[in-house]
Amino acid sequence: MHPVPAVVRNKALAAGAQWWLDGLPDLIADLERDWSISVGPAFAGATEAFVSAAVGADGAPAVLKLVVPRSDDAAVHEITALRLCGGEGCVGLLREDAGRGALLLERLGASLHDLGLPMAQRHEILCATAQRVWRAAPDAGLPTGEEKARWLGEWIAQAWVELDRPCTPAAVDQALACADRRARAHDPARAVLVHGDVHQWNALAAGEGYKLVDPDGLVAEPEYDLGIIMREDPLELLDEGSVARARRLAARTGLDATAVWEWGVIERVSTGLLGTKVGLQPVAGQMLHGADRVALGV
Repeated sequence: MHPVPAVVRNKALAAGAQWWLDGLPDLIADLERDWSISVGPAFAGATEAFVSAAVGADGAPAVLKLVVPRSDDAAVHEITALRLCGGEGCVGLLREDAGRGALLLERLGASLHDLGLPMAQRHEILCATAQRVWRAAPDAGLPTGEEKARWLGEWIAQAWVELDRPCTPAAVDQALACADRRARAHDPARAVLVHGDVHQWNALAAGEGYKLVDPDGLVAEPEYDLGIIMREDPLELLDEGSVARARRLAARTGLDATAVWEWGVIERVSTGLLGTKVGLQPVAGQMLHGADRVALGV
């Protein structure tokens, strides 16, 4: 038996993929045969996909990831990003089957979250690890920062109404304005491969350093990745201040603080709404509360 974590199940249902949930046992059995692996129970903390420990026929440890089917080619984009990284900055890709949304990955260690490091130290590790991912990828066929900003703006406007307006109109208006500015600011000459979801649960110990898992795979301004760090630790953000955090992260990486701040606004609202939709609480509510405070200037 391979129980699916509740958040993953909810995301599959939201994507209309009940068929995928029903077919998971057969899919896992097929991959065990085709890839000569043995698959264990799902990791309870997974939120984006079915993820479990696996062992090869030679006894080598690995991780099996089965991506929830969506309409945005998520598995293809992740595979492309991992190939471009080649194990540098991101987890190593051992085998893949884009048609089945299946990836066999190197086994890494504990996450930053599990290590319980202070926030400033975590942010330093996340910035350093994200910088190892950033590289030119002009012909990768990945979504651009402009496309992602426009998509996020459209999704925010739709989800806010569907979820009965769980944050203030001011927070939504601010996020939509920031999304429009970041879309118009996209510059192919500055765009690099970015991870797209740089947070403490996605940074895992690898030897003496860390690697990122679950890349979205985008070609965007590097400030996008720091926008993810901006949205995280929402309670601490209220103490530090969003402008202060943006300036701190920008100074650490030599990037533009305004762009970092604006991506943070977009990600805080969009992720808060998504978390509300799939039941990822209390963090979703904390993000939306933070978005309200930032938008209202209090």
